[in-house]
Amino acid sequence: MATVIKVENVSKQYRLGNVGSGTLRDDLTRWWYRMRGKEDPLMQVGSTNDRAQKADSDYVWALKDINFEVQQGDTLGIIGRNGAGKSTLLKILSKTTAPTTGSVKVKGRIASLLEVGTGFHPELTGRENIYLNGAILGMRKHEITRKLDEIVDFAGVERYLDTPVKRYSSGMYVRLGFAVAAHLESEILIVDEVLAVGDAEFQKKCLAKMNDVSIGGGKTILFVSHNMQSIRKITKKSILLNHGKIETIDNTAHVIDKYLTVSNSGKFIRENIKAGESAITEILVLSDEEAFDLNEDIKLQIKYICNQDNQILSLSLALFDVEQNYILNSPSGTTEKAWSGKQHKKGIYKATVTIKGGLLNNGIYNPVLVLVENNSIVIDEIKDKIFIEVVDKKIELGFTGFWGGMVRPKLDWEINEE
Repeated sequence: MATVIKVENVSKQYRLGNVGSGTLRDDLTRWWYRMRGKEDPLMQVGSTNDRAQKADSDYVWALKDINFEVQQGDTLGIIGRNGAGKSTLLKILSKTTAPTTGSVKVKGRIASLLEVGTGFHPELTGRENIYLNGAILGMRKHEITRKLDEIVDFAGVERYLDTPVKRYSSGMYVRLGFAVAAHLESEILIVDEVLAVGDAEFQKKCLAKMNDVSIGGGKTILFVSHNMQSIRKITKKSILLNHGKIETIDNTAHVIDKYLTVSNSGKFIRENIKAGESAITEILVLSDEEAFDLNEDIKLQIKYICNQDNQILSLSLALFDVEQNYILNSPSGTTEKAWSGKQHKKGIYKATVTIKGGLLNNGIYNPVLVLVENNSIVIDEIKDKIFIEVVDKKIELGFTGFWGGMVRPKLDWEINEE
C-alpha cells in the first residue's frame, strides 16, 4: 500500500491570553535571530498542553513532536481527552492551519468535516454549496452533477436544497456536510466529533458509509470521536493523544483499553455543588491494584450529601462495557421493592456496593451511579468518570484463550450417565 499521509516532527504552538499584544515585538525578535542564523528563541519556551494546570508561560504546545504514517485505504482513529490536541492535528492535516515546526506530506485530495458547516457559505443554497465544495476539491461541474442526486438522497434535505444554508439547523448542516465529504471524489476523508450533532439514525448511516468507502472505495479515513463503540467499529488502528503528544499507536482495541485505563484514576471527587441540592460527591474504587481478578470482589465507595431534611433518597449502580452495552443495574433498595429509598436528614452519607467475584468477564467496565429521590426521580448521575478493569490473572483449564460474553456467572450444571 502507498503512503498517503506522512507526519514528521509536527509541533503546534499557540500564544495564550491577549494575542494582539506584543506580536510585533515577537515577529521582530524572530526576524533578528533568523537573520543571524540562530534558533528562534520563542520556540524554546512553552507550557505542556494540560488544560488543568495553570500556565507558566505565554505559549502552549498544543502538539509536540508528532510522527506517524497512514497507508492508502487505512482507517485511523484519533483518541484522547478534551484538549489533548486531536482537533488541532486534524486542522493541520486538512491544511486549515499550519504547523509551527515539522512537515506534513499528503498524497491525494482531502475532504474534511471538522465543524458544523465546514466549507459552507451561509448565503448560498445547499445546491450551490455542493458545487462550491466540489470545485474546492478540484472536481469538474459534470462530475459533481453526476453525484448530486446521491448526495441529496443521503443527506435527506431535498426539500431545503434551494434554501440558503444559514437557515439550516445544525443537524441539517451536518447531514449535508457529511454527504458532500463522503460522496465527492476525494482520496482522504477527515471527520471530527461533529457527527455527534446528528440523530442516532443518521450517525448509524454515516458509520456504514465510512465502512463502505474505506473497504469498497479504498478511501483513507481519519476519524475522531469520544464514542469508543464508533471508533472500534470503523477503525483498525488508532492513535492515543495525551497532552499534545502521542501516547501510543496500536490496533484500536488495545488503544481504547489503554485510553480508558490512563483516563481512570480510580477516584472521582466533585468540587462544586449548588446550594440546597443533594448530590453524589465522591466515588472511590477500593483497591490498590490497577485491575481486578475475575474471581475478586469489586468494591465501590460512594459519598453523597443530603441538603434537605426528610428527603427520601436511594442509590443505583449501572454497569456498561466500553461499547456502551448495558451489563447490569442494581438499586440499593430491597429485592421486593427496588426503589425503596430511606428518609434522610441533612448530612453527608457513605455507601459501599460490592460486585461479587466471578460475575464479570475479562474487560473494562464503566460504572454509572445514580441518586434517586422519592423512589422515582433521578436527581444526580455520574458516568464516564471511573473505569474498572477485570482480567484473568491465572491460566485456567490449561489454555490462554478468551472466554466470550459479558458476564461469567457460575451456573448450576447437572450431568448424569444415561
